[in-house]
Order: sequence, then structure tokens, then C-alpha cells
Amino acid sequence: MTGRRRTSLWDRARYLFDTRLARSTGTLLGWLALGCLVVVVPVSALLVWMDPDAPRSLSGRLTAVWRTSAETLRLGVATGAPPRMLLSVLLGLITLLCVSTLVGVITTGLGDRLAELRRGRSTVLERGHAVVLGWSEQIFTVVAELSAARGGRGGVVAVLADHDKAAMEEAFAATPGARGTRLVCRTGPLTDPAALALVAPGSAGSVLVLPAEDTDADLEVVRTLLALRPLLGGETGPPVVAAVRGRRYLHAARLAAGSRGVVLETDLTTARLLVQSARRPGLSAVLRDLLDFAGAEFHLLAAAPEAVGLSFAEAALRFESACVVGLLRANGRPVLTPGAETVLGAGDRLVVVAHDDTPVPPTDCRALVDPAAMAPSAPGPAGPTRVLLLGWNRRAPLVVDLLRRTARPGSVLDVVTDPDDVTARTPADAPDDSGPLGIAFHVGDLAGPETLRTFDVLGYDSVIVLGPDAGAGLRRPDDRALLTLLMLRSREEEAGRALPVVAELCDHRSRTAAPLGRAFDAVVRGELTALLMAQISQNPALAPVFEELFATRGGALRLRPAGRYVRPGREATFATVVAAALRRGDYAIGYRAHVPYAACRDDGIRLCPGKSERRLWAAGDEIVVVSATPAPPGPGGDTRGGVPRTRRETEGSDAPAGGSPEG
Repeated sequence: MTGRRRTSLWDRARYLFDTRLARSTGTLLGWLALGCLVVVVPVSALLVWMDPDAPRSLSGRLTAVWRTSAETLRLGVATGAPPRMLLSVLLGLITLLCVSTLVGVITTGLGDRLAELRRGRSTVLERGHAVVLGWSEQIFTVVAELSAARGGRGGVVAVLADHDKAAMEEAFAATPGARGTRLVCRTGPLTDPAALALVAPGSAGSVLVLPAEDTDADLEVVRTLLALRPLLGGETGPPVVAAVRGRRYLHAARLAAGSRGVVLETDLTTARLLVQSARRPGLSAVLRDLLDFAGAEFHLLAAAPEAVGLSFAEAALRFESACVVGLLRANGRPVLTPGAETVLGAGDRLVVVAHDDTPVPPTDCRALVDPAAMAPSAPGPAGPTRVLLLGWNRRAPLVVDLLRRTARPGSVLDVVTDPDDVTARTPADAPDDSGPLGIAFHVGDLAGPETLRTFDVLGYDSVIVLGPDAGAGLRRPDDRALLTLLMLRSREEEAGRALPVVAELCDHRSRTAAPLGRAFDAVVRGELTALLMAQISQNPALAPVFEELFATRGGALRLRPAGRYVRPGREATFATVVAAALRRGDYAIGYRAHVPYAACRDDGIRLCPGKSERRLWAAGDEIVVVSATPAPPGPGGDTRGGVPRTRRETEGSDAPAGGSPEG
């Protein structure tokens, strides 16, 4: 028959061999014995016949062949009558069986022990190490920041998760950022005290608890915090920093964490960052730079004795290489962005942004201020805005609520969801639009260009792109957001002008692949919380500072146009910017230079420059400030937001999140 391949003799033999061996264990042993005899007996006979001292008779040579074969197979070498030879063979087989059984037992025991070690079931014998409990996308950021906090000086980070140890180690090996730190992975359920004891949390320097992506993740965090309590001992144990996704179990988690614990809310933090980045693209890059350990970050600086009695405005211009933004009173109460006439008291500590926690010598920088270079007046409040929200997930109601609370009268929010998204709110369920923000819900294909053309995306002040939740049954939840970004980028290129877009992504690796335009920004969900957890774990005293920073009742991080403080086109020192910002109730901590056609949004960001640094300020430059400018809350709520109340408070104090509009 034409076209049919001929079966070779080798293929037939291989097929016959495979089918015979697959029948049973006895068949396998029989073929193994036959194979040994086929090789050993002929070779033994050849050795005997080639031996010049071999017996001359045939019976003598056969006996020699038997001896050689028996010695090779360890079956005994007895000769003589056939019964005697059979007993020798039987004794050899019994000996072989006993020895092989012993070898098998030893091999199995060692294999089980090695498997136990590979599964990570041995106790960590370290002190002062960092313990990370749980597995999510946040863990890579947390471990990288814990490694950076040690400045490459080594140290141990012990990770406990209900995952395979080898898989965890492989994932860490493929993620850069943990160089110089020894990672110890252990496997076990987080709610089992015996499994928690494997990473020795009682002798650790800090303990961090991460939420997973499944439905009961927050409840598991509460149970984990409860299981930790008998292992951590009294109030002198290590600080505990945990995170939950939503508000439902937030109060319970704070009760379980106790007075030494700090609990953050991931969804609210991400929603607030999305809203702030939508109003001022690039803010997420500034926050990453400010909260990681690679550059400048927040520190507490003890006020020098000669600084007691100074006003805060005078203290803000007394440090060349540190930017003062607030106070930590002697009683532990933080005061961010205090009034310029606030007086420093004995025992107060300054909240500064600096490159390290090395004591900063005071330097009078008032002579560096150039009043002629200051802008004459600040612009008025911003007018109404139009925002387009593409997609829906668990954080979308928080985003809508933050936009509604902080909107100027006459603002508009259009929400577009996929037809198959059953979690989105329908127009009948939408909140009342009689307030300052009018909300309209629409249905459309977010991956198709027709939807974007229908809504004229270029007519909006900002566009927010949300992808589905990681636990929504999708293997790669960022794919939808990436498709929407691709359509928006194409629309931006067609129009030839920048379109302010901020997208929420699940995987930090998707940021590299995202088709970001000139005014595009990407927020990785949970990344800000992971950075905050690492910061607080290394310095628990900063917890109330961050609480104030991300709550409207305290300060709020913003990017403002440089023309608000200095005249564009004028050369001036950064001390001039600081002084001009103080006049308007803002505290400058850095700037972002306007870099045309920048490769990424991070280009041009410089935090905590020297007060004596001089540069030519352009109209496109932006100043990074911690602002105390209050904003009226939306109808029916307070203005808390971001990372509110990180520690346990009295019951009933968990109010809805809020925010402040950008000026």
C-alpha cells in the first residue's frame, strides 16, 4: 500500500519488549534474570576458555564457568552434587533479597527525608529575621523591599505558604530584587499553629501577613492573626503588619492583631491611588519612588535642642538634604502639614523625607530663597471634570464613591462595562446623580474600537481602566485591560495628542508589556499596600504617619504644576520652591522634570533634592508636595481615604472612604 511506512525490525523488537515488561512485576523480574544470564554466562565462558590456566576437561571448564557466573551474580560458589549447588543458589538468593530489602528501606527512608526537606517542614533556627505569611502577587514586592531595606547586608526572610516549596523557590529565583538576602521557604497551612512555628515568628524581627486572591482570603488573614497570638508571646514580641482586601473583616483583623498589629486595606488603597493618578498622571511612579527603600523615603528625626521653640516654617528651611513635612508629638500623635506658626516642643520628632536615617546637621537655608522668582498667586480651584471608567471589578464601587465624594459641581462620570459582566451595577441601581457628580452606566465591548469611538474618549479629562478580579476564573486577568489599553493607545496615535489614562493591573510583569502612551499610567493592585507593609515592618513608628498621609484629615501627596510656586522660565533654588509652597500650605519634597518623549513615566522624578540645587523651571515641570489644603466632603460622608486607621480603634469608627480633589 503506497504511503505506508514500513515497520523496522528495531521498532518491532522495542514494541515487543515494552509489551512484555508492562504485564506484571513477575514478568519484569523474569526478563531481568534472563537478561543477566544472557550476558553473564557467555562472558564467563569466554573468560574461562581464554584463561591459559583453565582446566582441560569440559566438566572442569563448565564448573569454572559456573563459579565465575555465581561470583558475578553473588549466588554462591559451592560445587559438587546438584542439591548442594541448589542450596548454594537458594542461600545466595535469600542473601540478595535481604540485602536489597535493606538497601530499599534505607533508600526509601532517605528519599522520604529528602522529600520532607523539599516540602519545607523543618523549623527555621534564626533570630531577627523577617517572616512573610501567605502567597500572592504582593509577596515579590514585599520580599524585594525587605531585601533593599537591609542594603545588601544579608539577612533571612522566611516565607510560609500553602504552596510547594520548590515552586516558591523557583518563582523567587525568576524574580529579581531579593539579591543579598537568604530566602527560606516553608510549606503549611497558615491557620495551623504547628505550621506557623516552622518559621519561628516569636524570634523574628517582623511578621507580615498577606491576603490571597480567593474568596475567603480576608477571613483566613483573621484566623492567621489569631493563630499567631500564642506564638508571639506578650506585648514585647515583633511587630505584625497585615493586609485585608475589603472592609468586611477589617475591624476583626485589627482586633486579632492586637495593639502591636497594623492592618491595611488593599482595595481602598488601590482605589484611592487610581483616583489620584487619574487626576494627575505619574503620581503612582512618585509613590513607588517615595515608599520603596531604593531612594528617599520617610524617616523620623529627633529635633535638636536648639530647634525647640522654632516655628515649623523656620524648621522647614533648616535642612539642606531633608524635606520636613510634619511632626510626631512626644505623645505619639502625628501632625502632618502643620501650620507654619506651629512651634516645636521638647520630645517632638520631625517627619522628614530623606535618603537615609543618618542624622542631618541643621543648615540655615533661608538665604537661598529668591522671592522674586516666586509665582505671584495660586490659581483658583479646578472646574468640573469628565471621567470615563472602562471595566468593573471589586474595587469599582470604591472608585465611583471616591470620585463622587471629591467631584466639583457639574462633573460627569461615564461607566462602560462588558456585556458579560454581571457584577456591574445597572442604571436602576446607580446612585442619585443629584449631587456634584452625574453618573451614567453603559454596556459595550471594551476590546473593540467601536466602543471607544462611540464615547469619544478624547473628550474626557481622564480615563480609568479596570480589569477583572484575579479570582474571576481567568488565568490571566490582565489580558482584558491590556486589550483596552491597546485600543486607547491606537486612538491616541490617531488623534495625535496625549490622552490621560490610568490602568489597574494585577501582575507587576504586565506593566512592562502594557502599551502605555505619553500620559498613560499603570497601577499594580496591592503594590502600594506591599510597599507600606515593608516600610511599617522596618519602622512601626511610621504607621500613624502613613495613616495621616493617606487620609484627608491629614496630608495628601500631590503633583502640582511648578508654575503654582515659581515663575516658569526663571532659574531658582529648590529652597525657593519650598518657601513658596509653605506660603500656600504645601510642603514640597521633590519635583518631576518635564521630559519630552520620556521612555517611562518614572523619568525626571527627583525626591529630596538639596535646597541649594538650582535649575531652570519649565512650564511642564511638576512639584511633589504633601498638601494640607482641605476640600469639602461629598454629600453624606467624611473625607477619610487611602490607608485609614491602620491600628485598632473603637467600634463604629470605620467610616466610608473619601478623598480630596486635586487642585
